[in-house]
Amino acid sequence: MTTPISITRHQGLEAIELHAPDGARATLLLHGAHLVSWRPAGADEQLYLSPKSAFTTGQAVRGGVPVIFPQFATRGPLQRHGFARGKPWQLVSAESGKDDSLAVLRLTDDAATRMVWPHAFEAEISIRIAGRALEMELACENRGEAPLSFTAALHTYLRLTSYMSASLQGLSGLAYWDSTIERAGTQHEDLLRLDGETDRIYQDVKHDLTLRDGDRRLAIWQQGFSDAVIWNPGEEKGDALVDMPAGGWKEMLCVEAAQALRPIELQPGETWAGLQTIVLL
Repeated sequence: MTTPISITRHQGLEAIELHAPDGARATLLLHGAHLVSWRPAGADEQLYLSPKSAFTTGQAVRGGVPVIFPQFATRGPLQRHGFARGKPWQLVSAESGKDDSLAVLRLTDDAATRMVWPHAFEAEISIRIAGRALEMELACENRGEAPLSFTAALHTYLRLTSYMSASLQGLSGLAYWDSTIERAGTQHEDLLRLDGETDRIYQDVKHDLTLRDGDRRLAIWQQGFSDAVIWNPGEEKGDALVDMPAGGWKEMLCVEAAQALRPIELQPGETWAGLQTIVLL
């Protein structure tokens, strides 16, 4: 048996408050389909959300999990990271069951999107929480009569408690593009430690990653997405962000499931889906 969840408000914006029977909690905005909070059962907040974020229609929220679609960064003619994170999404369903809580939101093309990206599409994001796990699935269907291509990401900001000792494990042997120096490289060590600005797109990620942050461990894996973007702005760029407090960059690391380097190509009627799962160990 499931219990429907009604729309409420968070920071003045329409939102869904997910509550699993085991105590897991999450908050999902309809604005941008933006997940702004995730508290696993018996645990504290796992996502970073800037206290200076602007919760305003049409503006992106700094932190949580922004939905990047249909363009990653500036790799194309659209605005940075596309338009999905600034659009209102429609609620498809939201309910709590005996083991979990799930919400599904949908975004379709309209006159404004077709002016900048002339395609008929339907995008959906599904957010599921249960116990100490968070599952996020982004899907897109080509509803038009011509092929379309896009890039996308789940721009997940993970909270850090110990920046100096934090590391990401599981990257050994992976090729990457370092956006800070515009150069390709290969990861030779299994652990990536933070040391100033980090902005890398790791390719063909097939194995689990583990964020080590003090005594805390988060296991992260993905399906459908071929890339993983690891980002921290560092001191100079972090403190220059108007929607992040001074030193806020020390409290976050983005580990993004992404399709950034090779666009997804969909023929009319075809569908793609990508999943990121995070588990507090």
